[in-house]
Amino acid sequence: MSRVKKTNTKPELIVRQIAHRLGYRFRLYRKDLPGNPDLTFTRLKKVIFVHGCFWHRHDCRLGGRLPTTRPEYWTPKLERNVERDRLAEVELCRLGWDVLVVWECETRDGVLLVDKIATFLNSKTELDNG
Repeated sequence: MSRVKKTNTKPELIVRQIAHRLGYRFRLYRKDLPGNPDLTFTRLKKVIFVHGCFWHRHDCRLGGRLPTTRPEYWTPKLERNVERDRLAEVELCRLGWDVLVVWECETRDGVLLVDKIATFLNSKTELDNG
């Protein structure tokens, strides 16, 4: 577990590269926002979380697996991660932020990921009047 990176993971770097290539500038890991979003676009009032499929229980092949050893430890731990993510997203939305979650498995298809990020960052929010 000590070798598991919390920040600057390969999927995060892929998302950051795409956002930068699209011409957007962002802040990393804003501790003053719920959930410490991986990328924060302050001017747009948008955030992106990059979630590992296993750690955040995505419904893909990677996220559907549970370790065979010590399920009494892993099951509640992973469920807490999901609940914490949900609460952070709800709180961010309540504060007026738009939230996008990019899953680790989605970073494998660059074309779809570029489209997903561009669509999210180019979309207008309810706060925009123009």
